[in-house]
Amino acid sequence: MTSPHPIPDRMALGRVVERLSRGLVDREGQARCLLLATLCGEHVLLVGPPGTAKSELARRLQQVVGGRWFERLLTRFTVPEELFGPLSLAALDEGRYQREVDGYLPTASVAFLDEVFKANSAILNALLTLLNERSFDQGPDRLQVPLLTLVGATNELPADEGLAAFLDRFLFRCAVHPVGDDGFRALLGADADADAGTRSALHVQAPYLDAAVLASIGSASAAVALRSDVIEALSELRVMLREAGVGVSDRRWVRSVAVLRVAAFTHGRSAVAVADLWVLRWVLVHDEASVAQFDAWFAKRLGGERALVPERLARLAQAWEAQIEIEEAATELAYDDSGKLALARALGGVDDDSARASAPRMSAFSRRRQFSRSHVAARLAQLDALLAEVDAWHESLQSHRDGVIAQLDEHLWIDPAFGQTVSAHLAASAEAMVAVRLSLARSRQAFAALPLTDVDDGSQPEPLRA
Repeated sequence: MTSPHPIPDRMALGRVVERLSRGLVDREGQARCLLLATLCGEHVLLVGPPGTAKSELARRLQQVVGGRWFERLLTRFTVPEELFGPLSLAALDEGRYQREVDGYLPTASVAFLDEVFKANSAILNALLTLLNERSFDQGPDRLQVPLLTLVGATNELPADEGLAAFLDRFLFRCAVHPVGDDGFRALLGADADADAGTRSALHVQAPYLDAAVLASIGSASAAVALRSDVIEALSELRVMLREAGVGVSDRRWVRSVAVLRVAAFTHGRSAVAVADLWVLRWVLVHDEASVAQFDAWFAKRLGGERALVPERLARLAQAWEAQIEIEEAATELAYDDSGKLALARALGGVDDDSARASAPRMSAFSRRRQFSRSHVAARLAQLDALLAEVDAWHESLQSHRDGVIAQLDEHLWIDPAFGQTVSAHLAASAEAMVAVRLSLARSRQAFAALPLTDVDDGSQPEPLRA
């Protein structure tokens, strides 16, 4: 089967994502998930409350893919005829059990089933074969169906273990939350007419991802290599998920690799990169707790949660602040009003006992301690070395941050919201490093201002350690 449409590149697919989510607030991540699932030939389960644009996203996807559209809301009273078509009376007259499938799910390219887990067991069992094998039993015959992807929707994941097999047919599972506070104003200002225009523009302008194009992508992506560092990361991820109590079947792991290859191929790469592992958050985890664990693991693997302010430098900055307070507050015994204490001691005319006995009658006072030039120079040299280390680390931090953000920004499939979270973390780390430098610089200025003795005895303090 030859398609008149070329395989779209990363830029073209990026425009498809933009068109799928245009006018929908906080739905770019879900648009990416739907498109990648379609490119992989997989089905998607959208999990979220009503009124969060789940069906709208599916309709827009059909406008990009083309072919027939089918949509139904399922309940426990839904009968097979509503999904697969009514029985053919003409066939019954001839003793054959067949359905009039035209216009129903067996002839759809993209389908949307709302409240998909509320259907009865007879319908779910029939859907299992259709989803997994892309086939439908029509009497004694098994027909191949043109279904490219089925988008299911549910308010929440089922707790019934009897539905586990059906749930597993949706390789991609994506949460759809209500619009957040930051996007609420944009939601209220959405223009329905403009949104209708967007739908029309989608149909005319978007690259046409017909069945032949999708088949070409699947075939070409099979040659994408799986590097050793990616295999190592997957092994690490498997251990992390197992320890977190998240079960992943061997079949899902194998299908995950196929998804990674498509993700890399659509970027024009010949091998899977570590950054591509982001897409597995739609494949391997589904509840909020495990998604959060995956995000933390991925950010750490990519370097987004690197300890950018070494604990040693932070402790040393605090130690220097404490040390300058000690040395600024240090005092030494000075002269009394008449200078007799110092003179008597100097001449040996007053012993210590006499001095202590006479202390209440004298106005002895303390003055701020003075330090040798060697002492101050040693302190400043230690601080200069630390400041140089902080500056070098900060430069490395900036380079690291730019590299991580570049990977996130240019990646077709990573949700921009995740990139913003990592960027904020790295920015906070940069601010913390600046604070460490400012603290050390203040300490240096204070040590440089310490009072000096007239005579330098050459004594130097022990290096300060945290």
